[in-house]
Amino acid sequence: MKVYELKGSLRTELGKKATKATRVGESVPCVLYGGKENVHFTATAADLRKLIYSPDVFVVNLDVDGKACKAIMKDLQFHPVSDKVLHIDFLEVFENKPVVVELPVQLTGLAEGVKAGGKLALEMRKLRVKGLYTNFPEKIVIDVTSLGLGKSIQVGALKFENFDILNAKNAVVTQVKLTRAARGAAAAAASKK
Repeated sequence: MKVYELKGSLRTELGKKATKATRVGESVPCVLYGGKENVHFTATAADLRKLIYSPDVFVVNLDVDGKACKAIMKDLQFHPVSDKVLHIDFLEVFENKPVVVELPVQLTGLAEGVKAGGKLALEMRKLRVKGLYTNFPEKIVIDVTSLGLGKSIQVGALKFENFDILNAKNAVVTQVKLTRAARGAAAAAASKK
C-alpha cells in the first residue's frame, strides 16, 4: 500500500461551537480511534486533499503534535450542499492486528469475449478485504484474458494468500456483456448451420 504523511494538531475544545470555528479556519476535525484512547485532532483541508480525492488506499503516517502512529482512513463526511469535508475518522493500525479496508480493482488482459464483439464491464470497482495492512497490495489485479462472451468472474472465484475478500461469494466483479452486434453475429452463425 502507498504511504501518506499527515501532520495534525490536537483539539483542546470539543463540541459544536469549537468544531464550527475549526471548519471556518479551513481545517477538518478528525478522530483517531483503535488505540488505547481516542485522539481528537485537526488537519488542514489542503493537506488532506490528495488523501481524499484519490482512488488509491493509503497507510497514513500520522503525526499529531509529535506523537506518531500509523492509521487508515475509515470514514468521511461531506457537507450535503457545498461538498466540503466535514469530518474524518482514522483507524490506528498495528502490524499484528487484522483490519478491513476496501481495495480498488484493476483488470488486465484482453478478454476473449471482447474479441468476439462483447463489451467488458467492471461491476465492482472496490472489494472489501480483511487482513494485516502490511500484506495489502495497492490494487487487486484480475486477469480477464480467458473470459468468454456472456461469462463473468464472481468474488468466490478469486483467491489470495495474504487476505480474505468479505464481499458476497456470488457477487459479480466483472463480466463480458453481449452487444447487439455480437447477438446478431451469433444468430447469423446459428442460422447458417
